[in-house]
Amino acid sequence: MTEWLISALLILGGLFILIGSIGLVKMPDFFMRLHGPTKATTLGMALLLIAANVFFSVENGVINIKEILISIFLLITAPITGYMLIKSAIHHELKAKDGTKGMDNIEDD
Repeated sequence: MTEWLISALLILGGLFILIGSIGLVKMPDFFMRLHGPTKATTLGMALLLIAANVFFSVENGVINIKEILISIFLLITAPITGYMLIKSAIHHELKAKDGTKGMDNIEDD
C-alpha cells in the first residue's frame, strides 16, 4: 500500500515540475513566466519531499525531520523569491505583453 502512495506522490510531483518547467519556457513575458517556478514547481518539489519522507519513515520506522524542514523552507522561500523578482522587474520598468492582466494595479514608487 505504501508503495502505491509513494509512486503516486512521485508521479504527481514529477508532473507538477514538468508543467512548471514548460510554463517557464512557453509563457510570453517575464511576469507570466514567473508563475511556473513559483507555483507548480514548488508544489511538485513538496510532493517529492513528502514521498521521500514517507519512504524513509516506512523504511527506518522513524519520522525523518530533514525532508519536513526542507519542505517548510521551500514553501516559505519560493513565494518570497517570486515577490522580490516581481518587485525588481517593476522597479526596472520591465515591459509586459499586452495580454498580461493586473498591470494596471501596479503602484508608482
